[in-house]
Amino acid sequence: MFSAYYRLGGNRFQERFGLDFEDFAPGQRFRHRPGVTLSQQDNADDALDTLNAAMLHYDAHYAAATTWKRPLMVSTVTLQKVVGMASKTYGRRRALLGFSEILLTGPLFGGDTLYADSFIQECSAGPDEDTGSVKLLLSALKPDGSAAGRFTCTMAILRRGAGGDALANEPATEPRFAAYHEDDGELVEQVGLSFEDCVPGETFIHSPRRSFFLEDSVRHAWRSLELSPQYQDLDWIACHGGGQPKVSETLVISAATALTTRTFGRVVANLGWYDIALPHPVHVGDTIEAESTILEVRESRSRPQEGIVSVATRARNQNGQEVLSYRRNLLVYRRLAETPYAKAGY
Repeated sequence: MFSAYYRLGGNRFQERFGLDFEDFAPGQRFRHRPGVTLSQQDNADDALDTLNAAMLHYDAHYAAATTWKRPLMVSTVTLQKVVGMASKTYGRRRALLGFSEILLTGPLFGGDTLYADSFIQECSAGPDEDTGSVKLLLSALKPDGSAAGRFTCTMAILRRGAGGDALANEPATEPRFAAYHEDDGELVEQVGLSFEDCVPGETFIHSPRRSFFLEDSVRHAWRSLELSPQYQDLDWIACHGGGQPKVSETLVISAATALTTRTFGRVVANLGWYDIALPHPVHVGDTIEAESTILEVRESRSRPQEGIVSVATRARNQNGQEVLSYRRNLLVYRRLAETPYAKAGY
């Protein structure tokens, strides 16, 4: 079993994603989840941000006169999404060493949903002692299984114990912590504890962490109609804010909550947040790490397919200062309930 957690001792666990080089073998097939639904806004943003001169991607009037009749998705958007969607399995790569081919085998348009599969072709010595080379075929697939692209690449994957990976932490081997389930010979990525897997008193340190950049803070303020100068007015910040742009508290709450979604990925709904405290400000350049402790689990009287899990979450910055804490009640799928996962190919 490949585990998505380290056991830190007692009732504490650390989320971990990405297999070591030693875990790969030729012939393995992985089904990466989740997928992503592309939009024409994604298409236009990527084309314009990269100065792409092919108006087929963002001029609908022009595209209507072509064979496609509508804007065609930028080819490299497909490549970006597929490589990114595979990162839970290949997250321990030190580098992507190259592609022997990038083939686009079917068109994609705004509104299409994309998934990624991969097949391990070769494993060999890496470019340095800390890594091994893994050659793999990445496939871009639509929900009906038709292929939109095939990308053959080689990655330098860190060996066990390298790159800050602590060998002293043993993988948690209980079945509830499995990073994959098997379906028709493929290893299908999975995240999230079922209701029955949530044990009061257990604490989970979430991964990855989240760093905040100036662009994050300003964009979030603008899109939230936030007028306070401490988040976006650089002159005001220089004169009155100690020269440190502050990250909006609502963005901190949003980002910290999102960090918990690997362990609590089987949540049907958030029922509410309580006792939210923000004891220390977060500034541009800070990195936060979230951890959650399960407080209580109880039956749902009105929804037999789900149960209620109460969780306390805290976030700390790179200096160990607590920047956020709250309690939250979650509605979580039961293990044997009728869930959407199998129906959606998860």
